[in-house]
This record gives sequence, structure tokens and C-alpha cells, in this order.
Amino acid sequence: MSTRIESLRDALTAQFGDKIRTAAVELGELTIEVGADDYHDIAVALRDHADTPFEQLIDLCGLDLSTHATRSSGARYAVVVHLMSIAANLRLRLRAFVADEDFPVIASVNDVWPAANWFEREAFDLFGIMFAGHGDLRRLLTDYGFVGHPFRKDFPISGHVEMRYDPETKRVIYQPVTIAPREVTPRVVREENYGDVGHG
Repeated sequence: MSTRIESLRDALTAQFGDKIRTAAVELGELTIEVGADDYHDIAVALRDHADTPFEQLIDLCGLDLSTHATRSSGARYAVVVHLMSIAANLRLRLRAFVADEDFPVIASVNDVWPAANWFEREAFDLFGIMFAGHGDLRRLLTDYGFVGHPFRKDFPISGHVEMRYDPETKRVIYQPVTIAPREVTPRVVREENYGDVGHG
């Protein structure tokens, strides 16, 4: 285990106290978990930290634990942010669970790291997580008439409509599926005496 990672964990735990719910080092990486109410303030503090400023947001994604076995906090949705301190050459994972499962809302960190803009839009589009304070929270990957959020664990994997671009109306339209649903069963083809002792 890296001494620098351990030192960073100890320093952040001392700085934020009980605002950090867990601080775990696994596979040489540090993950800190914070509450949704403290998420934005801790993001600002991490960016402006004197010794280890996390100036760069590498990635931000949504997470739907649903019925996953590791769902310990009781919350279903979480936001995970990967940060990098260029000055200190360290990485950090920041995770915050969103309390309300029916209408998940968490503060935007777009004002802290502008790179979060499209990542938050993606998490909103695919998971339905709302980012309060984001100036332009629109769908990014699905079309304007899409219903639901495709990366939620309860999203249906098949349906009765298909979508296509219609050049006459100059927009994406939905129409009934034209292909009959079918069950696909894998077929294994082997030689007649495959696996017999002494065959070959």
C-alpha cells in the first residue's frame, strides 16, 4: 500500500472529520464516501486544498446499485467522481449517495470543475439523477422524445416500438416493431464421438 495514498487518506479524514463516511484504500486507490449534503462543499475544498489541490476532474458517472449485494448505505443511486491532483501526482475517487430514490437530486459540481458539464448531463440522461445548479441539464445521448433512463437496473430490455429518422418529418419517430419477437437458443455443434475416450 502506498504511503502517499495512506497519508492522503489520513489528511482528508483529519480535515473533514465525520463528513467522510468511509475512506478506503483498495488496489492502491483511495475512495472517500461523503453525504449528498456535503458533496459540493467537499468538492470545493478538494479543488482548493493547499497541499493536494485536485484541479482536474477526470470522470463523473452515475451508479444504480438497485438490489446489488454491496448496497450498504440504503441509497440506490450514487455519483462517482474521479479526480487528479496534477501538482501532487495523486488520484482520488469521490462518491456520494443520493438520498431520494424516487427523485434523485444532488448538487452540480460544474461550477467547481467545468469538465463536469457533459458528464453530469450523461448521468442525468442515462440514470435520471438531477444535478441542482447545473445551467443546462438536457438529455445528451437519447433523443428528445425518449421515455425513461436506459442505465437504470429496472429499465426494460425489450419493447414494442422502434425508432428511426423520418426524412419527411425531419425528426426521429416511433413506430410499432416490425420484427416478430423470438427466443434465441444457442446451438452447440460437435462431432458425433466428441469427448469419447480413445477417440481421435
